Amino acid sequence: MASKKVLIIMSDAASFPLYNVGAEGKTIQQPSGYFLMELAKPLSRLLEDGYEVTFASPEGKEPTPDPLSLSLAAFAGNFYERQRELDLIERMKRENGFSHPRKFSEISDAELATYAGVFIPGGHAPLSDLGDNPELGRILNHFHASQKPTAALCHGPYAFLSTKYAGDKEFAYKGYKLTSWSDAEEKFMETAVFRGEVTKVASALTEAGAEMVEGIATALGKITEDREVVTADNPMGADSLGRRFIEKMKGQ
Repeated sequence: MASKKVLIIMSDAASFPLYNVGAEGKTIQQPSGYFLMELAKPLSRLLEDGYEVTFASPEGKEPTPDPLSLSLAAFAGNFYERQRELDLIERMKRENGFSHPRKFSEISDAELATYAGVFIPGGHAPLSDLGDNPELGRILNHFHASQKPTAALCHGPYAFLSTKYAGDKEFAYKGYKLTSWSDAEEKFMETAVFRGEVTKVASALTEAGAEMVEGIATALGKITEDREVVTADNPMGADSLGRRFIEKMKGQ
């Protein structure tokens, strides 16, 4: 019988670096974390389908939500959907150890073999501590080598860069078609919200050898699939990504 266990990768960071801020060109830390709906929508589908989820992060700190993701504007004014997702996170704190994720280093290769897939939600926090983490690189290399479904969206795919810091020090997803938060979307955020420069996920993945598929043209969320990996560009793709991720695990 196929495994019904999924590993969910979280960041420990509550902020990310913002460069060239103000006339003095300072670097500051911009508050951030996981983007609520990017975690909650796929998570809801996983739980409804009977999957057991395990949360993991670099040092096992309680994940912080991105303040922008908690606003009613992020939910287009849908108070009830926001509350449902907030209630889901509270349930995960009570039942699934969300407040105390497993440390990456504590998850053995033998344990990794018991998982059907791995999921990485977005928010800007991954820019701080996931892209260069050797233990995360080891974890992702396992799923890549085993060709087990791997899902990530928005800034989550930045975590794929960690494979350059583990094993044979090669980017595991070289030549893969991937979709992430686009440079154009990030540049809009730089101008409209942050007033500083942000590390560009799509550019970083392109430089590492991925073939980026632009997703900004659709408000419904662009889903890109290549071999074991399914990625999406922004929060609008969260629900579709969750559905496709589950289909891929069932098809193993």
